[in-house]
Amino acid sequence: MCGFIFSSSQPTESFQSCFDSLFHRGPDHQSFTTENGGTWGFHRLSIMDLTSNGNQPFKHNGIELICNGEIYNYPKLKQMLTTSYEFHSGSDCEVLIPLYERVGIDVMVKMLDAEFAFVLVDTKCGEIFAARDPIGIRPMFYGYDKQQGGIAFASEAKALVGFCRDILPFPPGHYYKNGEFICYNDIADPKTVVDHDIETIAKNLREKLEASVIKRLSADAPLGFLLSGGLDSSLVCAIAQKHLDKPIKTFAVGMDTDPIDLKYAREVADFLGTDHTEVIMTKDEVLASLEKVIWHLETWDITTIRASLGMYLVCKYIHQHTDLKVLLTGEVSDEIFGYKYTDFAPSAADFQQEAQKRIRELYMYDVLRADRCLAANSLEARVPFSDIDFVNYAMSLNPERKMNVYNKGKYLLRRAFEGLGYLPDSILYREKAAFSDAVGHSMVDHLKAYVESQYSDTDLENAKQKYPYGTPFTKESLLYRDIFEKFYPNQAHWIKDFWMPNKQWKGCNVNDPSARVLGNYGDSGK
Repeated sequence: MCGFIFSSSQPTESFQSCFDSLFHRGPDHQSFTTENGGTWGFHRLSIMDLTSNGNQPFKHNGIELICNGEIYNYPKLKQMLTTSYEFHSGSDCEVLIPLYERVGIDVMVKMLDAEFAFVLVDTKCGEIFAARDPIGIRPMFYGYDKQQGGIAFASEAKALVGFCRDILPFPPGHYYKNGEFICYNDIADPKTVVDHDIETIAKNLREKLEASVIKRLSADAPLGFLLSGGLDSSLVCAIAQKHLDKPIKTFAVGMDTDPIDLKYAREVADFLGTDHTEVIMTKDEVLASLEKVIWHLETWDITTIRASLGMYLVCKYIHQHTDLKVLLTGEVSDEIFGYKYTDFAPSAADFQQEAQKRIRELYMYDVLRADRCLAANSLEARVPFSDIDFVNYAMSLNPERKMNVYNKGKYLLRRAFEGLGYLPDSILYREKAAFSDAVGHSMVDHLKAYVESQYSDTDLENAKQKYPYGTPFTKESLLYRDIFEKFYPNQAHWIKDFWMPNKQWKGCNVNDPSARVLGNYGDSGK
């Protein structure tokens, strides 16, 4: 996880402080230069090739590049390029310049099996290019210099607010060329739909997820795993432990009073034989972290903020007490295979449409949470369920197969690993509990009690005039919006809407994003 800033304009007085605001993303090395038609700033978190050879920007033949990313197919690409380019590092990102020279930007982005955000300047043609991976695992924003009008890019929006106007998230699956944003991969929209039988689906899902996890185990820096005890993170840990010859390091977090996840995470850790750590958080820590978490997140969304508090605190512990730099996480599975609320989908078409919407918006919600909570603590997130091959296949499945017609959510994913010794059935078929609930229901209860002491009913009513866009509809959401505006005034448009169940569906018209307000929550919280 690195952090960068690029501006096609000359640096202003505020540029250095904007650059400094990203230090947490890459404390291992800093570079700040003005050359090749732009101003370049890079904070490096050393993951691949820990020597100075991997420092960025990379430069060659009038081309300069900065990239926050992991290029998982770089060995294959490197082999293809060695006849025309002499490599100087073991960094996976070094392949991007020679690949661009060989095939051009349009083909290059489609060849990457990667999580990435990059900016590339080719002085020979005078062009600025930028691109972001199809899911948006790696963050990037763009804006325009207030004084000189040139375009600028940065890993986080906070690095642009000091000198840019019209700041927006860079759209995932797009590249920038000649002033236009061009979609090269709408990964949510399958090119074909397949109707395999259950056994074939299970086999393919298992093999593709295994391949995804294995490729993400490659790092020159030490790595660990976030383990909630839920299905998704448990599968990632189980696959990794099967393919590594020593116990993996796993971490779980829960409230000091009523943690739900801790006991399940311990059960998984004991079954797999991991080196497991439990991190306990308190009411005071949650409330004390709130403003810092929102500053890092750059969002006002309720469920993103709730779920980030536990994630931020466990990552803070990992940063302070270990030498780990890379963490594998379980995000993206829910959007593909369903939440508790998608049990209420009225048809297969509605289920698929909702999944497509969630995939396209992931970069504003769960993916944003994973990136910022880890990057805030100088850690890199790797997300196996976001693998391009895995997502392409899972999204191409006939949605009738993915709907909960089995009396068990995410049945296909559970079936893929059934009876093979990866996990005990008690975990493999455990009911889902949302992370912000599973750290302990008391966390959200504490937050709601706190906002009651800070806001009146009149304050909430006045929010309609105060915030006409993304209007807070509870006192809790009003608190989050006020904190957001304190740091990022008049920038609410970065987030499209509140993450909520589809209110058009019967049983989903609720005023809280927590699954525990749904009628089918059942024993999810036990």
